[in-house]
Amino acid sequence: MGMTKIPLLDFSRLAPEERTRLKEAFDRVLASGRFILGEEVAAFERECADFLGVTHAIGVSSGTDALLLSLVALGVGPGDEVICPAYTFFATAGSIARTGAKPVFADSCPGCWNLSPREVVRKRTPRTRALIPVHLFGQPAAMSRLLGLSRESGMALIEDAAQAFGARSEGKAAGGRGTLGCFSFFPTKNLGALGDAGLVTTEDGALAEKVRALRVHGSRIKYRHEWVGGNFRIDALQAAFLRARLPGVEAALEARRGNAALYEEAFLASGAAALCPEPCRCCGEEAEVPLGPPPAPILLPRDVRGEHTWNQYVIRYPADRDGLRRFLAEEGVQTEVYYPLPLHRQPCFLDKEGEAEELPVAERLARESLALPIFPGLTPEEIRRVVDLTVRFASRPVSRM
Repeated sequence: MGMTKIPLLDFSRLAPEERTRLKEAFDRVLASGRFILGEEVAAFERECADFLGVTHAIGVSSGTDALLLSLVALGVGPGDEVICPAYTFFATAGSIARTGAKPVFADSCPGCWNLSPREVVRKRTPRTRALIPVHLFGQPAAMSRLLGLSRESGMALIEDAAQAFGARSEGKAAGGRGTLGCFSFFPTKNLGALGDAGLVTTEDGALAEKVRALRVHGSRIKYRHEWVGGNFRIDALQAAFLRARLPGVEAALEARRGNAALYEEAFLASGAAALCPEPCRCCGEEAEVPLGPPPAPILLPRDVRGEHTWNQYVIRYPADRDGLRRFLAEEGVQTEVYYPLPLHRQPCFLDKEGEAEELPVAERLARESLALPIFPGLTPEEIRRVVDLTVRFASRPVSRM
């Protein structure tokens, strides 16, 4: 009998009714003969706007392009600076650099792992045009404090909600509070397409109109181009697939929250794990507590604001993250490292001497973090097996030379 494998994500576990809706969506678009933009995309935009509680939602080609279009719509360019976290996916900083602006990397809060407001205060300059907080892994950033800083300094605020569709921040949808919000519908996301797709949200009608034009080469009237845009259109097929999946997103989020609760319960019961000890101090005036020695071998993520969507379930294992990952792979458990090299240490962003500023929280998170399976179709038995294997590895005696 072969080993039972536990994938990081398994699309074969889609519910039969969802499969049916996806097939119906494909047939509907095929019959329409309209494959780029059109009514299918317009309907998807309306439904997303209603779900998120925003005025304008613009479908685009990817989450990365949503970020780029937002920056271009704001007029960000050479000579400008944009503050973003160092511990996140490359697209956030890459989009800034593509405009000719300078990404300014800020450290993370050790409690919630998101962009630290104190770091924004430390990093802002007269050249700062915008800041981009990321709702990392589905955990909303400290939006009230960050919005206050953006207003105080005259900076635009672009929410990178790529991993946080359906998350809420103080009662409002993640991606719906900043100057602009950006979403990714990459297949692994909480609401995933069957290819690439993204969304830009805003309450600003003029910005919405500009983003719509920029996604079709800067044109509001065919063959008349007011700006230099590009081909950033969402196709009708992906919009139809997303419309088919949108009704099930709340149930999927509840399943993820349930899986996170099962992980936490089982890990804490093992005696080998503890919640990450550092409190989130994003909104207080107290000094941030530096990352100290771990209280247990395995450190579990916190739902700091009670609004997490658990796009990823990321533990910290300071002793030997890479060894744990190899062991789990040998036992048939797929994991992922988000993200092994912080953005400020990426080769393309190093200074001429190859040096980078020390950002201790981002660097420690990059060394210690490991994402475990948490997708909605995961079973309680699989979660217990992942926990048991992780605890078994963490309980091994340390070999000494």
